[in-house]
Parts: sequence; C-alpha cells; structure tokens
Amino acid sequence: MTPSIHDPLLSPANCQPRRRPNLLRALGPCDPPSSIEVAGKTFERTEIVKHDSWAATAFYQAGSRRIVCKFHRWQSIVGIPMRWLGRFLASHERHIYRRLQGIDNVPAELGAVSVIGQPMPNAVAHEFIPGHPLGDEERASAGFFDEVERLLRRMHERGVAYVDTHKCENILVGDDGQPYLFDFQISFALPRTRLVWLTPLPGLLRVLQRTDEYCLFKHRVVRCQDAAIEWHEMDRRRPWWIRAHRAIAEPLRNLRRRFLVLIGVRKGTGRAETEAAPEVAFRRLAA
Repeated sequence: MTPSIHDPLLSPANCQPRRRPNLLRALGPCDPPSSIEVAGKTFERTEIVKHDSWAATAFYQAGSRRIVCKFHRWQSIVGIPMRWLGRFLASHERHIYRRLQGIDNVPAELGAVSVIGQPMPNAVAHEFIPGHPLGDEERASAGFFDEVERLLRRMHERGVAYVDTHKCENILVGDDGQPYLFDFQISFALPRTRLVWLTPLPGLLRVLQRTDEYCLFKHRVVRCQDAAIEWHEMDRRRPWWIRAHRAIAEPLRNLRRRFLVLIGVRKGTGRAETEAAPEVAFRRLAA
C-alpha cells in the first residue's frame, strides 16, 4: 500500500534526504517526528542520535524534562511491508523495560507515544539519562564494572538476558559515574508461564546470560584501568558458542561493511564512524 501523505512519519516536514538509501533507514526518507506526545505532554525533538536499518532514535524535550524515543522499522523492503516488524520489535522492547521496572540504572519506560494524536505502535519512549556511551578507548574503574555486574545479575534474576553486552557503547556512563543499560531491542526474556520449563527456552536463556557474563569480563580485561587480568584468561573463558558465532558473524559483518562502502554510505574499512551522520556513540571518532 502506498503511504498516505497524512502519515506523520512520512510528512514532508519530517523528510530530509540523507546519504543512506531509504532501504537502509528504518523510517525510509524520513527522520523521527519533530514533536511527539507522551504521557499527556508534547515533546519537541532536539537531536537525532541514531538512524540505521532497524530503528531511528532521537532526544526530545518539554521544558526541562528530556526523554528518548526510538522508532522501530517502518520502511518497506522492495515492496514488502515492514510495519509489522516495527510493531513487534517495539512491543518486545516495551515488555523488557516493564519486566525490569524498579531496577536501578535502567531508565523508566514512559508508555504510549503519539504524533498529532495518532498512536505510534512502533515507538518506545524512556527517560533520558545524562551521560555518554562507554567509548572504545575509554577506561573505567573496577568499581564501575562491579556495578555493571550487579545490574546484569538483577536482570538475570528476572529471567532476562541483555544479549547486546558485547558493544561497549551500549553501556551508558552516567554523569553521576554510574553505569546504565538501555536499548533492549534484541534482549531475551522467558515467558511468564510454568509451562516454559517444559521447553528448551530456559537452556537458551542460560546460554545468553553466560554470554552477557563473558562479554562483561572481556570489557574488564580491555577497559578496566586498574584490573590485573591476563589476556589469555579471556581466551580461556570464551564459550564455544561465541567462537562458533565469530566464525560466521565476522565474515558477514565484513561483507556488510564492504557493501556499505561500495554504495557510498561509508568510507575506508566501512566502520560506523565513517558514515556521514554516525550515531552519537561514534561522533567523537568521526570528528
């Protein structure tokens, strides 16, 4: 179906051409809406921090209050509708936020998002935490990583695996010096039913939680400023499934990077920081 001109995500005011082709942008030719309604208030967009194939994320503000809103995939792929995927991913991420409600250092989810009165089922809004993503070259104290470990443990106790811990930029370093976790798009949670113990899902959850633990240990080895851990210990602890995943994922990642260089989206080796508008985590590297 051809998108309606009255769709708030596809209105001319929101459309700004980018170097990335529409196919590789979650919202196609459009940016996140200039204003949204959340919890009875209207928030104005202040900054777009990321827009890739899966989601577009922006900061919004109303008075002194700032929030974050992520819009999941809405753009079709060669005529195949993808709005169902955006709704599914948003519903999943919303569920994870609510599952973790009450855990310190996880921002609060804020409920339904609307644009000009129209519900946006592909959107997830949460509280803004002042800080910056943990940088690739950044060092942190052992105490900082101890706090990340405690945070992951509390998530695991609620039947959730973060899954995306291998990316250091997914750990937010708050202005208060505390670590925060957000972006639960690919996190995994057990269904709340006793019958789940009759399925392989608990075993899968434990595998993913052990992956969380290993990735945090790796961050300690690489980024802890006062740790005395040998690199060979990291190799020794690496689970077999991570070794297998690397054998498949790394060639695919390199192929994707070469493709993005070929079509002019990235330069050089194809790393994210070479894009014309890289996500906020990479802007310091691109400068």
